[in-house]
Amino acid sequence: MRRIEVGGAQPYAVEVGSGLISRARVPERHVALIHPVDLPAQFVELAQAALSPSLTVPVPARDDCKTLEVFSGVLSRLAQANLPRAGAVVGLGGGAATDLAGFVAASYLRGVAFYTLPTTLLGMVDAAVGGKTGVNLPEGKNLVGAFWPPRAVWCDVGALATLPPAVFAEGAAEAYKHGLIADPTLLPRVLSPDFRPGGPGLEDTLADAIAVKAGVVTRDLTERGERAFLNFGHTLAHALEAVTDHAVTHGEAVGYGMHYAARLSRALGGADLTGHTLAFLRWQRPRPLPPLTFEDVWPYMARDKKADAEGVRFVLLRDLARPYLARVPEDVLRREFARWREEVEGPLARGV
Repeated sequence: MRRIEVGGAQPYAVEVGSGLISRARVPERHVALIHPVDLPAQFVELAQAALSPSLTVPVPARDDCKTLEVFSGVLSRLAQANLPRAGAVVGLGGGAATDLAGFVAASYLRGVAFYTLPTTLLGMVDAAVGGKTGVNLPEGKNLVGAFWPPRAVWCDVGALATLPPAVFAEGAAEAYKHGLIADPTLLPRVLSPDFRPGGPGLEDTLADAIAVKAGVVTRDLTERGERAFLNFGHTLAHALEAVTDHAVTHGEAVGYGMHYAARLSRALGGADLTGHTLAFLRWQRPRPLPPLTFEDVWPYMARDKKADAEGVRFVLLRDLARPYLARVPEDVLRREFARWREEVEGPLARGV
């Protein structure tokens, strides 16, 4: 088992290993367990046996749970069950469910204890760590939420064996992104045949990817500075999710978005890292994108959370592990979008 410490004003630990769901323990006597409705029953039963929750609240699967309507309904369930301020919320499942659970914990009675048991690769490497919680609006991804760090995170790698290969590959996008922005040793490891459920070294690769995010959020919880670098590829990714009503999943969108960001990086004088991002797309094999124009995605990119009074800022790379924030001229954005479309629809992205 690996243990990664997350520091800051509210420090906590992330544990990575096998059998952690059944070993999870919290000090609070009253617990609300929130999980997606399609989560395998075995994980719900293991968590219930370990935590003895006062109530268990199933929510819609994937991003269908990240709405204000679902959020309001879960809060009402907690209120009807008289969950006290000394109680706790535990999020069990993928990144969408833990995002929702964290926002519920941050909001109910102005804040109760929060714990996460991520069961997907995306949830382990990204969503469950760092304290970003929230839901979506029709206008864009994650536009409503709060910073509410968990008190503990248990990443049970055994759960990954139940994931369809495509869902595992979605989560790999965030691990690969951590390699691009901070730890290049992750790049070949993610693309290795050994990077699979049950593969040798999987636990260490996950722990090292999580350590990248843990270090960043320890130094910058509320995204005043370097935490924005974790959004490499996400400006276009969130737009692709929103404009397609989440038909393009988060992990696939990040894969596509990283390649667009690599093209912008090169266009503004950075190293040419498009070979790395195309290699990931070949490995990930995301579903084809629907027909989209720059005008389709631009309104969503313009609402990106990294935007300030002067407009949109993109996370770019001067080289591997050298991220920075930059404003990109609109003519460059349009030109590179057209060329990006050609590449991701072409033979390179399909591995031909």
